[in-house]
Amino acid sequence: MERDTPNSQGYKLESQIREAYGRLVYTFTCHNKLVNRLLKRDNTIKVAQIVLSALTTGSLLATIIRNEVIIGILGATLSICLLILNAYVKDFDLVKLAQSHQKAADELWVIREDYVSLLTDFESLELQEVIERRNNLLERTADVYSQSPRTDAKSYKEAQKALKTEEEQTFSEREIDVMLPNSIRREKN
Repeated sequence: MERDTPNSQGYKLESQIREAYGRLVYTFTCHNKLVNRLLKRDNTIKVAQIVLSALTTGSLLATIIRNEVIIGILGATLSICLLILNAYVKDFDLVKLAQSHQKAADELWVIREDYVSLLTDFESLELQEVIERRNNLLERTADVYSQSPRTDAKSYKEAQKALKTEEEQTFSEREIDVMLPNSIRREKN
């Protein structure tokens, strides 16, 4: 299929597929960044709950033993802080939400790899087969998007940094060679 000129059908089709691939990689990366952030927040909250519980219990015991008003006030304040934190997290299951984002990322990863395969096979396929495979990928992507939770602006910024600056989803030839057995490396050492 001809794709040498910007006005050719093959060039336009490949451009559309490449753009869809790029959007999908961003969404995949956003979900992964959000998973990491949610799990970190959940861990921070749990540690805070443990620390506040320990301090509250300790101040209660100190109040009983030493019968000091200031320690009692401190204990009551810590207890109120713990109550507020527990009330805040009561309606949020951050781990479950993270699992939903991880499921979406896992499903998008498979589609991402299928996009790479389509772009790799592009020149050897007939126009109609490329169109069918593209349409199938678009339908699968839409299905994942419709069933997954939305990402947020912070995740997008983190994904943008990871993809553009840190090249998180790419490898150099040398990096790939290091991961492969010697017999199939491109650069022989």
